[in-house]
Amino acid sequence: MIRLEYTGLSEINGSLVALEGVTGVAYDEMAELSLPDGSRRLGRVILIDGDRVVLQVFEGTDGLSMDGVNTCFTGESLRLPLSREVLGRIFSGAGEPRDGLGPVYPEERRDINGSAINPVSRQYPRDYILTGVSSIDGMMTLIRGQKLPIFSGDGMSHNELAAQIVRQARVAGSADAQEDFAVVFCAMGVKNDTAEFFMNDFRESGALSRCVMYLNMASDPIIERILAPRCAMTAAEYLAYTLGYHVLVVMTDMTSYCEALREFSSSKGEIPSRKGFPGYMYSDLASIYERAGMIRGKTGSVTLIPILTMPSDDISHPIPDLTGYITEGQIVLGRDLAGRGVYPPVSVLPSLSRLMKDGIGEGFTRADHPDLSNQLFASYSAVMDARSLASVIGEDELSPTDRQYLRFGDAFEREFIGQGQREDRSLEQTLDTGWRLLGLLPRSELSRVSDALLDEYLK
Repeated sequence: MIRLEYTGLSEINGSLVALEGVTGVAYDEMAELSLPDGSRRLGRVILIDGDRVVLQVFEGTDGLSMDGVNTCFTGESLRLPLSREVLGRIFSGAGEPRDGLGPVYPEERRDINGSAINPVSRQYPRDYILTGVSSIDGMMTLIRGQKLPIFSGDGMSHNELAAQIVRQARVAGSADAQEDFAVVFCAMGVKNDTAEFFMNDFRESGALSRCVMYLNMASDPIIERILAPRCAMTAAEYLAYTLGYHVLVVMTDMTSYCEALREFSSSKGEIPSRKGFPGYMYSDLASIYERAGMIRGKTGSVTLIPILTMPSDDISHPIPDLTGYITEGQIVLGRDLAGRGVYPPVSVLPSLSRLMKDGIGEGFTRADHPDLSNQLFASYSAVMDARSLASVIGEDELSPTDRQYLRFGDAFEREFIGQGQREDRSLEQTLDTGWRLLGLLPRSELSRVSDALLDEYLK
C-alpha cells in the first residue's frame, strides 16, 4: 500500500490549515499531520476548492509551522469503534476514552456521519417511555422513537432534569424489556463542575452501567463539539439496530453545538444567516435529529431528547425555532415557575408531544389518560385567565369559581408539576394525583371528561 504524504502547509488560520496541490481526497476525510518532534495530530477535511484543501485540526495549530508538517490522508472519515462494551464507558466528544479504561475492542467501526432514516423504512412510534416526571409522563408523554426537545434558559435546572431523566427513564413492560433499555448521554461545551455532576450522579445511582457518556468540555476544541452528537447517535444506532436495545439519547446543550457551528462557519468565511448562524443550520440539525426513530424489521429504537438553552429566553431564536420544525413537540421550562422554586419548572401550556395521542390510552396506558390530560390542560389554561383577571380587578372581586381555579392552579404547580429531584413517580401515581387535583374544581367545569370517568375516578 502506497502512503502519499504532502510536505508543508500553505496557510495557518486559527484551527484551520490549508494545503495546495492535493488530489483524490473527499469531504470529511480524516488526515494525519506529522510534526518535526515526532508527534501527530488529526485533522478533518472541511473544504475542497480545486487542488486546495482546508483541514480543521482537532488539537489546534499551536506549534505547527508552514514547512515542518507532513500530511497524510487516511482515505476514510472518522469511524467510531463499537461493541457492547461501550455501555458503562465515558468518552470524549471525538469518541476517545475519558475514563482511564483503555480503548474499546471493536466488533464494528462505523462512520459517525451516518444518515437519516429512510421515511419508507420508518415504523410509526406507538409505545411510551416513562421518565418518572409527572408533568412529562402525564401531559406530554414521551413516545418510543420520538424526538422531543427540552427548551430551557440560562441558569435554569435543565441539567438536573436531564440527570433525573437518565436515572429514571424506563420502557413500559416486563423486567426483560428493562434489560434491553440503554441511555446514550452527550454533553457539549460543559464546564468541569457540570461534567463531574453528571458523572458522579450516574455512578452513584447505578445508571452508568446502562449508559454511554460522550463529554465535550468547554475547553476542548470546537471540532469535538461538532463531532460529539454524531458519535452519540452512531453509538445509539449500533445499540438499537444491531444489538436490539431501546435507546434513549439525551443531548445537552444543543445551543453550545450551534454556537460551535457558527464559529466553524465563520472561520471558513461563509456568508452568515439569521443571528450570524450558517444558512444550512436547519439541514445540519436535521442530519442529527432525523437519525432517531424506529425501523421496520428492527427490534430496537432510538428516542431523542435534545436540551437547549434559549438565548434571552427567546423561543423564536433560530436554534429553538429550527429545532421545533424538525422535532415532534417540545417541553418548555418556565422562568416564572423556576423563580417560585418549582422543580422541574415545566411550563405546561406551551409544551406538547405531537405523538402522545397515539401512545397513550387503552392498550398502552390507563384508559383515562387521554381525557385526564386534556382536562388538566383546559383547567390550567383557565387558571391563567383567572390570574390575569385577578391582576386587574383583585382576587376579592373574582367569582367563587375563579377563586377555585386559583386554588387549583397553586396546588397543580406545587403537587403535580413540582416534585423532588430524586422522586420517581409511577404513571398510576401521576394520573391519580391529576384526578385528586381536579376534585378541587366544580364537577360542572370538567367538560373534557366523560361522566363515566368522573364517576370512576373523581373523589
